[in-house]
Amino acid sequence: MALSVEEMRRRRQQRLDDETGCSPHPWRDQLKVALVYPNHYYHAMSNLGFQAVYQAINSAQGCLCERFFLPEHDELDSYRHNRLPLLSFETQHALDDFDVVAYSLSFENDYVNLVTLSELSRFPLRRDERGGDYPLVVAGGICAMLNPEPIAEYIDLFVVGEAEVLLSPLLNVLKSRPQHDDALAQLAATPGFYVPRYYQPGYDDHGALVRMDVMPPAPTRVRRQWLADLNQSDCRSYVGTPHTAFGTMHLHEVSRGCSRGCRFCATGFAYLPPREKQPQPLLEQILPRLHEGETAGLVGAAVSDYSHLNVVSRAIRDQGGDVSVASLRIDTMTREQVITLREGGQKTLALAPEAGSQRLRDLINKHLSHQQIVDAVQLLATEGILNLKLYFLIGLPDENSDDMAAFVDLVTQLRQVWIEGQKPYGRLGTITISVNPFVPKPGTPFQWCGMEPLSSLKKKIALLRKAVNRLSNVQLQSESLRSAQLQALLACGDRRVGDLLPLLAAGDNLKTACRNVGLDLDGLVHRDRKRDDLLPWAVIDSGVNSDYLWDDYQRALQGRLVPPCAMSCTRCGVCQ
Repeated sequence: MALSVEEMRRRRQQRLDDETGCSPHPWRDQLKVALVYPNHYYHAMSNLGFQAVYQAINSAQGCLCERFFLPEHDELDSYRHNRLPLLSFETQHALDDFDVVAYSLSFENDYVNLVTLSELSRFPLRRDERGGDYPLVVAGGICAMLNPEPIAEYIDLFVVGEAEVLLSPLLNVLKSRPQHDDALAQLAATPGFYVPRYYQPGYDDHGALVRMDVMPPAPTRVRRQWLADLNQSDCRSYVGTPHTAFGTMHLHEVSRGCSRGCRFCATGFAYLPPREKQPQPLLEQILPRLHEGETAGLVGAAVSDYSHLNVVSRAIRDQGGDVSVASLRIDTMTREQVITLREGGQKTLALAPEAGSQRLRDLINKHLSHQQIVDAVQLLATEGILNLKLYFLIGLPDENSDDMAAFVDLVTQLRQVWIEGQKPYGRLGTITISVNPFVPKPGTPFQWCGMEPLSSLKKKIALLRKAVNRLSNVQLQSESLRSAQLQALLACGDRRVGDLLPLLAAGDNLKTACRNVGLDLDGLVHRDRKRDDLLPWAVIDSGVNSDYLWDDYQRALQGRLVPPCAMSCTRCGVCQ
């Protein structure tokens, strides 16, 4: 049911009143940045990167930043029925009152919401529809680092890298209020900025991407930029609000990047090289803000790989605080870590075996044995963790019926281990099996893989659901297959994919939308790519050598493991 306009106003004011650590800047003559998250308030304020960028812009001299969010489902009808414009969260200014519109892009499927935001803001979606009087439109986040091409016709400038390195040069250029053309030319010649107007894709008669024409002053490829010393970063939750996934927990980043090299993982490759904070600067950020009984949430791609986890956790506990992490590494978690989390009130912990068979775990470079998984589950159960969540992928390259049978056998065994470990506590929590289809991502060894057809994935989920339904206290969760197919298209598509977004926002299904714009959905999503194919995201230089990625893809198909990268490692090219 749609909310009334007055109810919407009350909701916004309540959220503002509930926020701590944030006060809007006075609206005056300074560079005004609209920071837009293309999803709801809950998702935006649960995102550590979004919060860090918001704080950084508002802390920069001569800058002001306000937030825009996608309206809630029960608000959209009211916006449209009452012809209400979408306004900034803080002071209710229109989008075109700002000098810069900055999109924070964390998930490809949120691209569809760009159309809705444009409609509600009365703001032209495509860059060729915007003149110099409109704000400059910028986008950053992991999606900009992986493959900006599907929305390249919508965005003036992509930030390719980490905010600590690129935000200052961006703001310094824009604070001088240059004409858009001058600003874009200057930034195109600066490492870490991709300006699509200087790049023109070309296709052959069959619709395959065959060239990317580059105009000066842009480089042939845009090199991703990253912060060398993570101790210089203060990435944490600056705005406290109960309306997030983490409630009032204080979130702090402890590490960035991952050394493990899981071949499907975009985050692991996009944030290379692996870096971590030393205990002293981290605790100097955590302890002054943490009061007795409060919880510090430690965030990183591989938190239990963080070499100072025990030291930091002990210091937090000594001050009367609790520690929380989203998940633990199966092969590195310790009894001390589990006890610390349990005593801090954490009732559910997540582990990620990723695949049911040893063959597939080796294929994805998971470095996990069957026994290590069993031992980890037993440790959590015997130490009194109430609920367990297990993450798995299906549809991995070369997956077969034997792998699916091994998946069912593993889940059945883990449930039995869990029951035995929980017996002394006189209760049995829930085991949640989270199953997601494998989606190929740019910048990984599996970027050449096609996604398995939906018909085959449906059969696999049905098989798993039938097996799990026979197990009490075990539940299966699975991502929408159509949502995953859309994600695969938006993750690996070329510039033509942007034409689909208005149709999808209007309610067309993906197949119909592709047919209407002349795109081959199966060819773009489900076909394996060849080594010499020109990939749409080749314009982005992640720092990881393409030859290394291809060679690692071949190692995967042979079941060969690659050890985690070390400090002296130069094999992938990032640290050279």
